[in-house]
Amino acid sequence: MASRGKTETSKLKQNLEEQLDRLMQQLQDLEECREELDTDEYEETKKETLEQLSEFNDSLKKIMSGNMTLVDELSGMQLAIQAAISQAFKTPEVIRLFAKKQPGQLRTRLAEMDRDLMVGKLERDLYTQQKVEILTALRKLGEKLTADDEAFLSANAGAILSQFEKVSSDLDGEMKGPEGQ
Repeated sequence: MASRGKTETSKLKQNLEEQLDRLMQQLQDLEECREELDTDEYEETKKETLEQLSEFNDSLKKIMSGNMTLVDELSGMQLAIQAAISQAFKTPEVIRLFAKKQPGQLRTRLAEMDRDLMVGKLERDLYTQQKVEILTALRKLGEKLTADDEAFLSANAGAILSQFEKVSSDLDGEMKGPEGQ
């Protein structure tokens, strides 16, 4: 009986990850096709996707409150969804890697961005935005940042990431028990 529960837990986790991947891919595709869509169509599609993310987040909350064995795996996904909903992160790829707790791939992405900036393939503003997102994600995953990274983050983190920090702190409070609600 215990192995059956583990199998079901594993399958549920896999299904949830696939659903999160689908929603993150939808957001990424939408950003990539932004120029091809008129403003109303873009805004409506983005709104619908964010509503789906919000519904997915609500489902995760229900699962987490009823099944404590899934809390650790699902909390990272929920935090990533909260980041997307609060629009703290604008880069779906960063959200996806954060949700899957993949700091190594986030660091690889950061190195690729450094290279792209040096060869002129990436604009400075976009580089700054994405680097702040990645460094914030790494910090939230408990990764140690260099002094240079900390300084970059301090100099460039804005109100949007402050909102993400608030959302993630609120989420941490919810995880500790219902007294925070």
